[in-house]
Amino acid sequence: MKPTRSVLSVPGHRETMHVKAAASRADAVMLDLEDSVPLEEKTAARSRIVESLKRLDWGQKTVTFRINAVDTSLGYRDLLEVAEAAGDRIDAVVIPKIEDPGDVHFAARLLSGVEKSRGWKKPIGIEASIETAAGLDRIRDIAAADLRVCRLVFGIVDYQVSIGARLVSISGHGEREEEVYPGHRWNFAMSRIVMSAKSLGIAAIDAPYGNFRDPEGLEKAAAMACALGFDGKWVIHPDQIDAVNRIFTPSPEEIERAEKVMAAYRKAEQDGRGAVAVDGRMVDGATIRLARRMLEQMGSLAQPTGKDGPGESE
Repeated sequence: MKPTRSVLSVPGHRETMHVKAAASRADAVMLDLEDSVPLEEKTAARSRIVESLKRLDWGQKTVTFRINAVDTSLGYRDLLEVAEAAGDRIDAVVIPKIEDPGDVHFAARLLSGVEKSRGWKKPIGIEASIETAAGLDRIRDIAAADLRVCRLVFGIVDYQVSIGARLVSISGHGEREEEVYPGHRWNFAMSRIVMSAKSLGIAAIDAPYGNFRDPEGLEKAAAMACALGFDGKWVIHPDQIDAVNRIFTPSPEEIERAEKVMAAYRKAEQDGRGAVAVDGRMVDGATIRLARRMLEQMGSLAQPTGKDGPGESE
């Protein structure tokens, strides 16, 4: 699976932003047809997304698009029209506000029909966006509904709406949390998303941080998500990409520690010893598996996902 440390969300009706996104250092780009697109632009945005998917060089990026919710009059048309026209250029479709496994079943079967009609062998994945209390309550069933489900995404603002939480910042995306709760207000929801994702071997992606002029707040939010086990984070501005990529990449110290653990493990195997000690500390099998996973993660990050130029602002 390609890395998705940073997922740049781009409005589907803004072609100039598609160009900049393709040239950015984001691991993944999500072309949006939902919240960032005005109602009167939604139909035209489908055509703009299809054109960008076909015309632009996306390099090694993961490329996705977000439809409108499947219980709207727009969602099925978004899915059908974009998938039919450019499904061979898409890694996954993001389905927002999922509350029932039936939403996944609907999308999966429609995609199967499109792929069969076009003769495509590579299946289009599904990213399930968990944005409501009902969705979180049924998250395990949603995540396990179909093998196409490749990521779970946390939608923090709509989740707040669904539980009746107070709006404490302009964006609603994780600012000023320490002022209203003496801990991590979203720890349970985020941890449940991670648990459900990892129990099925799929990725978990955190919600964006809304204040793109607050790099310290972004780094704090990203570090917290990384510590909880998320694989990456949505970003809403190119200036957020480098920080998120750095935080979700193992540090040189972590890599050195993992290499030391694996070296000691291999030496113990050669000597026929079951116990492994590193720097005076006993290392168990779980730690060895953690070290191995970290080194595998670094291997997946070895291939560049974008061009060398810096991210550009609109």
